[in-house]
Amino acid sequence: MEPTDLTIEILKSIRDELRLTRTELSERIDGVSERIDGVSERMDGVSERIDGLRDELSSRIVASEVRTATAITELHGTVREMTNVLRAQHDLRPRLERCERDIVDLRQKLVAR
Repeated sequence: MEPTDLTIEILKSIRDELRLTRTELSERIDGVSERIDGVSERMDGVSERIDGLRDELSSRIVASEVRTATAITELHGTVREMTNVLRAQHDLRPRLERCERDIVDLRQKLVAR
């Protein structure tokens, strides 16, 4: 079977279409590659911002924990002072009651005279 001019022309047309398709596809792939590079750069920027925010948040948490620990320490001191005051009042209670009874007795003696 001898190749005919029509067959050769069809094959040439297919070849030309394949070249055109390959060229267009290559251009599209290049475009997609550039877009991916752009996205990659943006992701790097986002990653850096996230790292910065994470560091800032960590610092804020540490500062908050320090303030909380300081407040708890101060509260502990206040509670200890209040406990001492209450103990002192409790220890003085019998003496105070005895003094009040003595005052009442002295008043009654003065009124009786």
